[in-house]
Amino acid sequence: MKIDIITIFPNLFSGFLSESLLARAQKKKLITIKTHDLRKWTTDNHKTVDDRPYGGGAGMLLKIEPIFRAVESLKFKVKSKKTRTILLSAKGKTFTQKDARRLSKCDQLIFICGRYEGVDERVAEYVADEEVSIGNYVLFGGEVASMVVIEAVSRLIPRVVQKEESIKNESFSDKEAKEKEHPQYTRPEVFEPKVKSLKTKARKWKVPKVLLSGNHKKIAAWRNQASLAPKRREEWRRRNTE
Repeated sequence: MKIDIITIFPNLFSGFLSESLLARAQKKKLITIKTHDLRKWTTDNHKTVDDRPYGGGAGMLLKIEPIFRAVESLKFKVKSKKTRTILLSAKGKTFTQKDARRLSKCDQLIFICGRYEGVDERVAEYVADEEVSIGNYVLFGGEVASMVVIEAVSRLIPRVVQKEESIKNESFSDKEAKEKEHPQYTRPEVFEPKVKSLKTKARKWKVPKVLLSGNHKKIAAWRNQASLAPKRREEWRRRNTE
């Protein structure tokens, strides 16, 4: 897969793209990720990418012309029907694991990172294939949001995650996305925090006994029951983790 990121702050991505599994995936040529400075597609000497909104209002908007030229240029280099152009926007539809699975099947993803007060609405209407939000809150721009989407999509590409079984069994992996991944524990078997200012009265935090039993059928049943919808999760946790 080829991923192109259009932004006015390309340096924000340097650490994100050069560490961990994304760096390995790029070295293995499973993914190609490139950032592109939107100013490259401006035509004036000042490399202007924004202007005042018509009708008045606070802030500045990113202009449609350089964004349009950037997207067309990047699409032309790949020439694939499986290309999706995504505008990161607080007013877009909320991104889900289902969207991550769908986008992981594309050949090319182009991300448009908004800034300032927003982006000329014609980008959403005519240039982007979809407008995506990562939650009901507002960020400085679309760069961090694009990182979230890129990471969610990339880990679903075959061989990016070495143990693909972990992807199948994690939260939101089922078709309805009604269940969460079951709780998991590791050593020590009993942890005794030496702090008085704790919200819980329990002085010994124990691993559930069933996980120490060696009985795989009981463990599987426990994990199945533990994978509950969020509303029932806390109630179940109180009953079963002591």
